[in-house]
Amino acid sequence: MTTAAIANRLVTMCRNGQVEEAKEALFSPDITSTEPREGLLPKEVKGMEAVRAKALLFVEHVENFYGHFISDPLVAGDYFSISWDTDLQMKGGERNTSTELCVYKVKDGKIVSEQFFY
Repeated sequence: MTTAAIANRLVTMCRNGQVEEAKEALFSPDITSTEPREGLLPKEVKGMEAVRAKALLFVEHVENFYGHFISDPLVAGDYFSISWDTDLQMKGGERNTSTELCVYKVKDGKIVSEQFFY
């Protein structure tokens, strides 16, 4: 699959609520996931097991999920990016809409890294 095909499939699956299924289908077992800073989530994790654990940690802290908007992908070579707006309430917090830029690298038909900016 091309980078554009992978990008479009990821966006379609995530828009349809299939985020974890998208990871299983499109991510390399050796994926690296990087956050902008250490906080609730670790700054960097490597491997699918660690990415799954990171996602579970995030979900465990969500009180209410109201929706999201995911942009169409912008593709450049082996990279693509999307903007992802999420409307939610974290446990003990107020409802908030956050925006992040997600940048992915593709190699050998799989996503090998994801990096988030927010």
